[in-house]
Amino acid sequence: MKRILVAIIAGLSTIFCFSHGRPAPSTVQHPEWSRSAVIYEVNLRQYTDDGTFRAFLKELPRLKELGVDILWFMPVHPISKVNRKGVLGSYYAASDYKKINPEFGSISDFKDVVDEAHSLGMKVIIDWVPNHTGCDHIWVESHPEYYARDEKGNMYGPYDWDDVYKLDYNNPGLRIAMTDAMEFWLRETDIDGFRCDVAGQVPIDFWNTVRPQLELAAEKPIFMLAEDAQPIMTEHAFDADYNWPMSALLNQVAHTAGQRTFAVKSEMPEKHAADIDSLMRRQAATFPADSYLMNMTTNHDMNSWEGTEFERLGKFAPALAVLTYMMPGMPLIYTGQETGLKRAFEFFQKDAPPQWEPRNDYFTFYQRLNTLKHTRQELAAGIAGGSVHPVKVNNSNDMIAFKRELGKQGTFFAANLGAATLPFTPCKCVTVLTDRIDAITGNPVDIFPTQLAPGQFIVFTYNVPE
Repeated sequence: MKRILVAIIAGLSTIFCFSHGRPAPSTVQHPEWSRSAVIYEVNLRQYTDDGTFRAFLKELPRLKELGVDILWFMPVHPISKVNRKGVLGSYYAASDYKKINPEFGSISDFKDVVDEAHSLGMKVIIDWVPNHTGCDHIWVESHPEYYARDEKGNMYGPYDWDDVYKLDYNNPGLRIAMTDAMEFWLRETDIDGFRCDVAGQVPIDFWNTVRPQLELAAEKPIFMLAEDAQPIMTEHAFDADYNWPMSALLNQVAHTAGQRTFAVKSEMPEKHAADIDSLMRRQAATFPADSYLMNMTTNHDMNSWEGTEFERLGKFAPALAVLTYMMPGMPLIYTGQETGLKRAFEFFQKDAPPQWEPRNDYFTFYQRLNTLKHTRQELAAGIAGGSVHPVKVNNSNDMIAFKRELGKQGTFFAANLGAATLPFTPCKCVTVLTDRIDAITGNPVDIFPTQLAPGQFIVFTYNVPE
């Protein structure tokens, strides 16, 4: 079983957990810089020919120009050799939480990247793998009591992950050691937080306890992202959850419309654009007020195991990328997404990097979306942003249309996510909007299209009528 399948199954469970009532409002104090931020996932091994921090340094000005705000580095720790998968092993099988993977360089090199990113106004978080370690992690010998045991008394990996051993959070010493390791990176390298792998497999009371301790160690606000989709994660510990249920639904909508070309024989339920609106409503009702969801059309798991966004979403990929910016929450860009990369990266060995130069239309597309996110307060994450107002543009359940408004600012989005061309007949609540500017081209929207082809979308900003 691939890691992505486990995560999606866990995430989909949130869709069916409404009977317990809405959780209490989040107590997490989000960093102000996170409200309109765009997250960028760095696959360092595949980023450059060298795959090192030193080589990555030269890419920072380009990423600043792209307009990303939070650089999330996939795990930077050394990788275990025992039961190693492939040539270089999985990022997610650490052998020492307090060291740097020599494949990438030194801790001094990493500090230089953090310092330079900070000088350019960007934040840095690192991938943290607290549920399990590699099979030759230093704790296997020095602290075997930190590990969970099977019925025979042996260390084991969760699911079918045979290159790792699961940790046991019933052991107080493990909790202390894990907290100490996380604090190390905050104090020694000045990072700004963590993306926590399979965070829902670690007891929630650990996360609720460790969050304030980490902020004390950092002596600044930090950002915490959970690879999980349970509302409870964002009550007291995490700024943001993965929006796994939405990512799965977007794949299903594209599959229903005949857009999916990767593993097309696999079974998927029939879903339409109207289901996206329904899921947004359910999430608004079940997640704590002021919590974030990270929206995405791809990431390292989906890219390597489920195919590129083009194989999964087809011609819907651009429209659904815009949707990730329009929905409540934070958008993610994965390594190479801003180049329109149409191949999956190898996961356990070195692969060719994307072609960063010359920049193409995809770079401009995401750059303009990032500007939209930065400049439109109604698109801010959490309670700082505007609510979602569905808009009727025809009677088809394959068309999604809604607007976000806050104060005198508004942004409208509509897309055809069906298999056939559909009429576009917006109601008066759309036609009366003034100062309409296309968010992608920057041109005035004086005339509305009369129809939208499959995958075609419209997105514009406007002034809210008095």
